[in-house]
Amino acid sequence: MSATSIPILETKRLVLRGPMAEDYPDFKATFSSYRSRFMGGPLNPYEAWMLYAAEIGHWEIRGYGMWMVHDRATDRTLGMAGGWFPAKWPEHEIAWIIWPNEAGHGYALEATHAVRAHLYAHCGWENAVSYIDPKNLDSIRLAERLGCTKDKAAATIDGDDAVYRHPSPERLKSGQVADGIELEISHYCDPLFKPKGMPVD
Repeated sequence: MSATSIPILETKRLVLRGPMAEDYPDFKATFSSYRSRFMGGPLNPYEAWMLYAAEIGHWEIRGYGMWMVHDRATDRTLGMAGGWFPAKWPEHEIAWIIWPNEAGHGYALEATHAVRAHLYAHCGWENAVSYIDPKNLDSIRLAERLGCTKDKAAATIDGDDAVYRHPSPERLKSGQVADGIELEISHYCDPLFKPKGMPVD
């Protein structure tokens, strides 16, 4: 699946497109930094290149993958969010990462909410999890804001990660969880909104 055939997702502030060669410098900078410590990093240049190649290849193999998150107004990249299911992964995963200098604006919440809706509606996913390092408190808080609950009985990747289970498509249709997320996103879209003491993403 070429980047031009990857579906484009749009939200109030964001445009999500498939990963392109020109997006690599931001990806490399983030995965070479301390920001990636909970996602296998920091990586050396070769490791970062191989992981980015895997991000692109995942789309070809699975038909879904990680989108690049772009600011609608400026088109700069802000991070990534999408579906992830490499070989030997126990379950379909929804993952996200925001570049270090773009955190704190609700971009991960907004992007991941859109990604999950697409994966459920168009990719046949009936459930999803997020594998999170127990020390990654920001991602845990974000998962909880997305309506996820910790699933202690679920299989992990390596025994050291926590599994957060996303609400099912049916539960999201009930409106309570989805409406709460939409309300929070609307706050972040308000230029006068100044969050205090909230999760960084």
